[in-house]
Amino acid sequence: MSSSEIAIEVRDLTKRFGDFVANDHISIQIRNGEVHGLLGENGAGKTTMMNMLSGILQPTSGEILVHGKPVHLASAKDATELGIGMVHQHFMLVENFTVLENIMLGVEETKGVGILNRHDAKAKVMALSKQYGLDVDPDAKVADISVGMQQRAEILKVLYRNADILIFDEPTAVLTPQEIKELLDIFRRLASEGKAVILISHKLNELQAVADITTIIRRGKVIDTVDTKTTSTEKLAELMVGRHVTFQRERVPMPVGPEILKIEDLQVIDKQKVTRVHDFDLTIHGGEIVGLAGIDGNGQSELVRAITGLMPTAGGHVIIGGQDRTGATPRQVTQSGVGHIPEDRQRYGLILPMSLVDNMSLQVYTLAPYSHHGVLNPKAMITNTEQLLEQYDVRHSTIEEPAGSLSGGNQQKLIIARELSREPQLLIAVNPTRGLDVGAIEFIHSQLLAARAAGHAILLISYELDEIRQLADRVAVIHSGTIVGQAKTSALSENEIGLLMAGETVPGKEEMLNAH
Repeated sequence: MSSSEIAIEVRDLTKRFGDFVANDHISIQIRNGEVHGLLGENGAGKTTMMNMLSGILQPTSGEILVHGKPVHLASAKDATELGIGMVHQHFMLVENFTVLENIMLGVEETKGVGILNRHDAKAKVMALSKQYGLDVDPDAKVADISVGMQQRAEILKVLYRNADILIFDEPTAVLTPQEIKELLDIFRRLASEGKAVILISHKLNELQAVADITTIIRRGKVIDTVDTKTTSTEKLAELMVGRHVTFQRERVPMPVGPEILKIEDLQVIDKQKVTRVHDFDLTIHGGEIVGLAGIDGNGQSELVRAITGLMPTAGGHVIIGGQDRTGATPRQVTQSGVGHIPEDRQRYGLILPMSLVDNMSLQVYTLAPYSHHGVLNPKAMITNTEQLLEQYDVRHSTIEEPAGSLSGGNQQKLIIARELSREPQLLIAVNPTRGLDVGAIEFIHSQLLAARAAGHAILLISYELDEIRQLADRVAVIHSGTIVGQAKTSALSENEIGLLMAGETVPGKEEMLNAH
């Protein structure tokens, strides 16, 4: 197979959902041996197009060619048989299955009658894991592993099927900086092996680091295809959203407000009796953003669930606005003035089959004017939803459509609109800009800074160190379930934060880091 050969091509590809045109006569060529970036704002139609290339959706019109031959992809199985594999933004894993079972699913090999050949399958998975540096526990249940390991399992699932056209939809959204660097190296290696790699990403610096060519899509149409390395970040952003984008955020100094969140000696033990959070102490004041940095799987998820009432605590106290809310229910925590942007928007943030109106009203439907003596007021709910969808630019067809029909980025914007609109005294934001385009990130960051300026307290948990360094007044680093250091954000370099995340010390700054 020639490295310059066209691996997959679309000609005038169009996809309609009723009157809504998601893809409008798109034509793109993807070559072997290249990393081809696909850039576009939320709802631009990137994932819809990739779902057609992977057989999940069928085009309304247009043509798909694989290695020069027109094909009809009636199912994901058809795409797999043609060597097309896709790693989805929202993982396609069965939680009650092990990692190995998920990777094998659909391409099971047996020995004897109906007996899975787990030994050979596991050997192949471990060989791929070692070859590409994708560390997984093949025997662990998906429900019990970190989001980062789930991502690695998804990538292994595609490689296990011997795909030579690989589609990655926002693959770095949940990874740490070190993991991102390793993954970009994997993309380069796959391309050097002659495979065609399609990378959907909103992270302009990552596209510039690894993509040879980038195609920009806006509102379902191709705007341009450019040489990535000779195109500036500013130009890529402008092509994507159609206007100039500001990358620098101004964080005005704020006086220290009242204590809003105080966590004392918190202990959290999971269902397997494993201690996930221990000896955890943190205080956040009004008008302050505290960024919690750490490698995924070091207790962040359990900490947030304990604060928000989704997981029991084994010791310590969570005090919100002067009231002890240790062990409170999620409803009680919400009514204490806490907003929560969860790490997994589909599992904890939305009820996917329910309408946009119902999802937007989840936190307020018991309150006036949305209900009166237990009777809902649909008109007030609809008016509020329409205003917030417009304010936060949530791209949608109708307010009655299910939340599951929105793109990932628009699902995120819906959650952020719902949580920020309540003006909570404490906002817990976990990867709040995951999957958002630069225009949406600019807007969300401005909203978080506005909440800070209004005197609210914000706990920002993000795997994007740049995001923490731009927004946070203080940074606290979590490792193995406890705080290993905290300081003013300006006092620590990205490398020093990375050392703390890895459990190392920062020479010469031990006293400062332990002073808080």
